[in-house]
Amino acid sequence: MTPLTLATLTLVGFVSAFVDSIAGGGGLLTLPALALAGLDPVAAIATNKLASTFGSGSATLAFWRAGKLESAMAPAAVAAGLGAGLGALALPFAPRALLTAALPLVLIAVALYFAFAPSLGDRERPARLSLAGFAATLAPAIGFYDGVFGPGAGAFYMVALVALSGLGLIRAMAGARFANFGSNVGSLAVYALAGHILVPAGLAMGAGAFLGARVGAYAALRAGARLVRPLIVAMSCAMAAKLMAAPGGLFSWVWTAVGGG
Repeated sequence: MTPLTLATLTLVGFVSAFVDSIAGGGGLLTLPALALAGLDPVAAIATNKLASTFGSGSATLAFWRAGKLESAMAPAAVAAGLGAGLGALALPFAPRALLTAALPLVLIAVALYFAFAPSLGDRERPARLSLAGFAATLAPAIGFYDGVFGPGAGAFYMVALVALSGLGLIRAMAGARFANFGSNVGSLAVYALAGHILVPAGLAMGAGAFLGARVGAYAALRAGARLVRPLIVAMSCAMAAKLMAAPGGLFSWVWTAVGGG
């Protein structure tokens, strides 16, 4: 890869991680960029996971230093990683048509929840699902989905932590980034063992992602729900629109290439 290509990937990594650290959906930028850089679909997914690991790890560290990360989220991150590893192994056998049809509706529901739920903010609420329960059930399930398909996984972690575990919005975001870090590491391990990662591209994009995620996390800490809610709504709608695009779009291209249909 030329220095210009690597510099472009670094910039894309920065911008995508800024958005991803707050609302998810960074893959809307990184996967097309990797494809335009000449990577085949499997290499693009695998290399993107390397960059995403830098981004989610950086955001997790920023939230931890700010005192917003629950230590009880550690088992959930491990469980998400295990689920994602299994999901990456199951990728060729997953029901692409079902996921492609259902996910836009789920993402729109996520957008509506964050747009209209009146109590969303930093206030903690009584938990209907403990963090231990989240680690045992939803964390590995969402992690499995992240390994299989991925769009919206960060938003799904957040919805569960806010609506079920009763966390305030910023603490839920911190927990979601930690769980997302776990699922990135889990799926990354599978792709690395399979030899699909283009390391120079992943490291270039990862360097940008590390910085972008840190800036995004600090922006969320300063602005709170005023920034987080509208960005989650916008990115959820953008992901839904992408998934509802023509059959020849990016996700169909990726899925066909990995043998899923």
